[in-house]
Amino acid sequence: MRVCVVGSGLTSLTLAKALVNQSIDVDVLVNKKKQIVDSSRTIGMTKNNIEYFNKNIINIEEISWKLNKIEILTENLKREKLINFKNNKSHFFSIIKNYKLYERLRKSLSKNKNFRKISSNNYLSLSKKYDLVINTDNSNLITKKFFQKKTLKNYFSNAYTSIITHKKIHNTAAYQIFTQYGPLAFLPISNNQTSIVFSINNYKFINNEELSKLIKKYNFKYEIKKIEKFNSFSLKSINLRNYYHGNFLAFGDLLHKIHPLAGQGFNMTIRDLRVLTNIIVSKIELGLPMDQSICEEFEKKVKAKNMIFSKGIDLVHEFFKIESKLKSNILSNSIKIISNKPSLNKLFVEIADQGIIY
Repeated sequence: MRVCVVGSGLTSLTLAKALVNQSIDVDVLVNKKKQIVDSSRTIGMTKNNIEYFNKNIINIEEISWKLNKIEILTENLKREKLINFKNNKSHFFSIIKNYKLYERLRKSLSKNKNFRKISSNNYLSLSKKYDLVINTDNSNLITKKFFQKKTLKNYFSNAYTSIITHKKIHNTAAYQIFTQYGPLAFLPISNNQTSIVFSINNYKFINNEELSKLIKKYNFKYEIKKIEKFNSFSLKSINLRNYYHGNFLAFGDLLHKIHPLAGQGFNMTIRDLRVLTNIIVSKIELGLPMDQSICEEFEKKVKAKNMIFSKGIDLVHEFFKIESKLKSNILSNSIKIISNKPSLNKLFVEIADQGIIY
């Protein structure tokens, strides 16, 4: 079996690595533009996905910063803890710098005999050369021709990312504050550095100096020494209507994008990858043909669950947005009462860790 993965980002390399580990020949069609990985971007990965990654893709223990607590706060309750996810015995979430994971995957793939980089100007001809073409690029001819129908929601917001350097502390608890401007997350990546993700509502123009002031305003934990330059990207929720066309399969952010407030974007991709890999391996073991049926089965197994999960994240965003407009504590107090029930808190943690079980 030979697979072509279109795109050269983090999702493409992760998928390629998972497939070559199964002795599947993988060609990655790279964009001619040099891949630039934002040094201020981080990804959060659940314990369940970290364990899968280490076992089935590549070991990332030494580049993962483990968290054993995540606190959710709201400005309306004067920073009182709204939800407190914690595990005193072990971690349940990890933060990883994008570029470190990207480099680890790139170096490992470069040494693998089942992997090669290719270039082509005729994207549509790929369907005849490969058993399966997995497209992760949102701007090529395949996407424009076959993957334009989608459910889209524009949040009219920008996410700003940065790294703060601070005085050394025991830094294993993340916290997120729902502010009047939007959700602000402090995500530890070491004992003296923490990643910042600040989603500002309504496309309000804000410069580095203003952002730094807001970070300091809502920071109650760190003795900040330095705030790196901010990078930004616009926020949209996207769910693709059709996952495949023939043996072209859409994947990663092309399938679904969600608001970063829960740190679940890449986790959704890893869950999809697990399903797709299992389908492919099962067909190989049974001697079944590698054809469009892979795409059909994949869509059937994950599409509805991805939509439900995406809508759930959107509901959380809208919930706190409405409360901020109302300037009321009623909704937050209700959530606080519910989340303090051990059984419900455990359920929230399990959903965040494993998503909707396939």
